[in-house]
Amino acid sequence: MARDKASLDIFWLKDDSLDNLDDLPPPDVLQQEIIDHLEAALASFRDVAAGLQGK
Repeated sequence: MARDKASLDIFWLKDDSLDNLDDLPPPDVLQQEIIDHLEAALASFRDVAAGLQGK
C-alpha cells in the first residue's frame, strides 16, 4: 500500500444491470453460478500452471 495512488476503493465498478435488485435470481441460483465461475477460473489457472511446467 506504499505505492502512490494504490487504492482498493472500487465504488466506480457498478453493474448497471443490477439497478433493480428485485430482478435478481434466487440465492441458490446465484451461488451455483458463482461456484461454476470459480471452478472454471481454477481450471484455467491449472491449465496455465501445467503449461508453464512444460516449458
